[in-house]
Amino acid sequence: MRAVTWVIGELCLPAGLVLLLFYAYLLWGTGAETEREQRDLQRRLGEVFARHDAHAGPGVGAVRLGDALALLRIPRLGAHYRFAVVEGVGPAELRKGPGHFPGSALPGQVGNFVLSGHRTTYAAPFNRIDQLRPGDDIVVDARDARYTYQVTRKEVVDPGDVDVVDPVPGHPGRRPTTALMTMTTCHPKFSAAQRLVVQSVLVRREERRS
Repeated sequence: MRAVTWVIGELCLPAGLVLLLFYAYLLWGTGAETEREQRDLQRRLGEVFARHDAHAGPGVGAVRLGDALALLRIPRLGAHYRFAVVEGVGPAELRKGPGHFPGSALPGQVGNFVLSGHRTTYAAPFNRIDQLRPGDDIVVDARDARYTYQVTRKEVVDPGDVDVVDPVPGHPGRRPTTALMTMTTCHPKFSAAQRLVVQSVLVRREERRS
């Protein structure tokens, strides 16, 4: 019996080490991967901004899945908080950073500009959005202009409550008249049991200057 216990203990030790390394990769290894992607995405986005092609606008037709659409900054989360938003919300896109739901409004447009992002892995861009308060600014630098949204509410919903990403959240089929922004992520941390939703409204548009 003691021999069996010893064998089990010997097997559990390497298995535990493998699990520990796996979780370390999820928390830190994936973050390094995303940070590399972000450096490249933000560099390319900066080149687009430098060209200052305001007349082209942020048309999604010119942005392929996985490419940078805009730059997201949230002052409440620190001066160094900035993420390139990529087009698409598939696994490959969200490994690069927060993603824009294709078909939802673009930055500054009337409707619902919907973003999704990881909360614990891949640099965890939405890890701390639960700290946002009504009135906080969310700044989105798009190709044509800088848009400032202001947080209006937070809520936790079930994964099946998809009406939060409708053009008028909570009112499927209603025609939008306001430019809104919705950020979604998993809730609680390390779980996909629910969704944390932060909604904002557009309060300011600033023309991009050369």
